[in-house]
Amino acid sequence: ATAAITTDNLSQLTNLIHNELGKLIDTKNFYLTLINPQTNSLNFPFFVNEIDNLSSFPDNKTLAHLIVKTKKSLLLSKKDQEELEKRGEIAGYGTRPVIWLGVPLKINNEVIGVIAVQSYKDKLAYTHEDQEVLEFISGQISMAIYRKKAEENLKEALLKAEESDRLKSAFLANMSHEIRTPMNGILGFSQLIKDTSISSEEHAKYVEIIEKSGERLLNIINDLVDISKIEAGQMDVYISKCDIHEQLQFLFTFFKPEADIKGLNLKLDPIVTKDKLNIITDREKLYAIFTNLIKNAIKYSRKGEIQFGYNIVDSRLDDLNSSSKLIIEKGIPSKMIEFYVKDTGIGIPKDRIKAIFDRFVQADIEDSNVFEGAGLGLSITQAYIEMLGGKIWVESEENKGSRFYFTLPYFKEGEKGEQINTEAIEENISSNKKTLKILIAEDEKISDAYLTAILKKINSKLYHASNGKQAIDIMKENPDIDLILMDIKMPIIGGYEATQEIRKFNKKVIIIAQTAYALAGDNAKAIKSGCNDYLPKPVDSNELINLIDKYFY
Repeated sequence: ATAAITTDNLSQLTNLIHNELGKLIDTKNFYLTLINPQTNSLNFPFFVNEIDNLSSFPDNKTLAHLIVKTKKSLLLSKKDQEELEKRGEIAGYGTRPVIWLGVPLKINNEVIGVIAVQSYKDKLAYTHEDQEVLEFISGQISMAIYRKKAEENLKEALLKAEESDRLKSAFLANMSHEIRTPMNGILGFSQLIKDTSISSEEHAKYVEIIEKSGERLLNIINDLVDISKIEAGQMDVYISKCDIHEQLQFLFTFFKPEADIKGLNLKLDPIVTKDKLNIITDREKLYAIFTNLIKNAIKYSRKGEIQFGYNIVDSRLDDLNSSSKLIIEKGIPSKMIEFYVKDTGIGIPKDRIKAIFDRFVQADIEDSNVFEGAGLGLSITQAYIEMLGGKIWVESEENKGSRFYFTLPYFKEGEKGEQINTEAIEENISSNKKTLKILIAEDEKISDAYLTAILKKINSKLYHASNGKQAIDIMKENPDIDLILMDIKMPIIGGYEATQEIRKFNKKVIIIAQTAYALAGDNAKAIKSGCNDYLPKPVDSNELINLIDKYFY
């Protein structure tokens, strides 16, 4: 009872128990084993032995397991042990003692562990009186151990809570910095471009800064929305056919200019050819995964090269996330695709490697202000990979670089992707640039004005609707409208519902969804509702014009 109060931890307590018992009986060969409630296995908090040096407890069929099963103490001679082994109740492990004494440790009649002593030389080392003494004090020992474990669990929970609170405080401070920095750029340079005395070169430079600040702010918001959906368990997976080679070649083309600007050599594995390599996965999430990893490689590399690609490997259970919806539905694949992104950047300190995938960690890294970002990219990346049935890991050395690897199941059959309504597209494409009749369905006046300004650059006649019901009515009155820019969130009737209603009487009109939600899966949802394509807000003018060219010219 005193030991439970005076000792600081379980290790000190078990040492004291060993020493005090040594005043009563022979404890030269003594161990205490406790049940792990999560795995229902036994482990060694304390082990002293003259002959054997066991680092872990056997899985089953030991004398301690027998005591846990029967809830009764045992005093066994060598012959008794041999009889039990012959009957299959125990299995041999370690050196067999000439006498063994074990007593269950109980709390509320539930066994929490076993305390045991044994002798390899003296078969009369322990008697039934010793057994009674151990049984008598086992209740106090059990209470002391239970209390000490409860204290340690409480301390651990407190430390985790303090660490979590500290990281979140650091994260919020970092987020305040990350949001205010681009906002300063947007608001500050917006004021400056009002000055009519500045030159056209300065005006163009200020506009470029505003655009870049807006992009940075949008990236932060997207990361926050994604991590919130992941935390809430609301991030959906949309499985379809994905051409790996096409996607990797696009990523190479997209990031090559950014790498060149920093003087980095971006390399794509030669295995990526013009031939198709289709797998079944979520193509948008795969794109997001590679985007995060390549952007990080460029961001944290000052010189050298960045290489990315893949290898097809045999399936390994360690590389699978068996709780993934894809794995549950399709089973374990015979092959996996092992992707990689390697860089010669600053690397990761050994003591930080395990932490880099945790939420909020970048905010806690020294000198993190050198590199902009909310520190959520790798957390989102890991979550996406696990949703798709794979695992991610990293090898890194400081000042030498990092090598990120992740696996995805190599499924080729069972395509489930939604098909774009190509019939409507083909009927609307014209070789001559005609006057396009375009309906802007948008309830926000500023957004409507912005789209109007863009569409004035092409030969078009515009119609305007501020809600889904108006959009339906205008389409009924003007069935020859060529294109609808459909905002998803509108009053009275939303964009998805309006699209579904219009499709009942007009299959030909091209409908492009545009929404501020901009979440993973919106693309597939828009196509499913009857839209031909999708644009996230804020709408990029070049992307919009390219889409119009795609469908009409």
